[in-house]
Amino acid sequence: MEAHATVPGHVTGFFSVHQASQPAKAGSRGAGIALQDGVTVSAKETPLEKVKLNGREATIEPVEYVLERFDSTVTVEIETQLPIGSGFGVSGAAALGTALTAATVTEEYQSEQELVRLSHVAEVKARTGLGDVVAQARGGVPVRIEPGATGMLDGIPATQRLEYITLGNLSTAEILTGDTTTLSQAGENALDRLLDSPTIEELFECSQEFAREADLYTPTVQEAIEAVHENGGTAMMSMLGQTVIALDRGLSNAGYDPAVTKIDHSGARLTQKSDDL
Repeated sequence: MEAHATVPGHVTGFFSVHQASQPAKAGSRGAGIALQDGVTVSAKETPLEKVKLNGREATIEPVEYVLERFDSTVTVEIETQLPIGSGFGVSGAAALGTALTAATVTEEYQSEQELVRLSHVAEVKARTGLGDVVAQARGGVPVRIEPGATGMLDGIPATQRLEYITLGNLSTAEILTGDTTTLSQAGENALDRLLDSPTIEELFECSQEFAREADLYTPTVQEAIEAVHENGGTAMMSMLGQTVIALDRGLSNAGYDPAVTKIDHSGARLTQKSDDL
């Protein structure tokens, strides 16, 4: 038996850190966008456990944590065109896709909420993310009102075209294990502002202010965002990575050659390959 899943990528506009003694209750408040550019995961039971990323064996700590929670050994193959370590939530998507498919092929069935919880805990323990999994499970433009695996979520209706460029990596673990007091206060301020005016344009504005207050801009990211603004567009930095994402044709109009995607409204889901239909 083989199972397949699709999980959207996720870019975070802003966030605040909320630690807890129980990993399921730890997480972040904030907002972001689920992208149609994402991650696909295929799983099947095998004598030995293997994890492959884009065709090569890989070590992905959140994925391995998820697999350890199943009694049977499973091989998972993860495919993505998204850059790794650049603020697209790839590790969270891989963990969630693994949970969905592993539960299916092992017939160790769990509810969607239980699988989201498992994947969120895997991310928190690996220090690779605090809110991507719950956002990717929901899809759309999720607003995380409460932290944790089962925290309250809201969302912003939106359908805009999106463009993005990646200019380098940032270490999520390094930032999350440092002093996040200033960052979190900036995130709380941004969330209050967004909830007063819940539009995707306001999300971008809040993200820009958050990045300035938290001192997260790198020179190359700031240069790209300013170029978009000078050409009448709107852009923001993806947290945490040196990725710039713009509404509509913002990056194209500024002279860049971006990747183009859309908002994913479906969230994480099991799928079938075309040859299975």
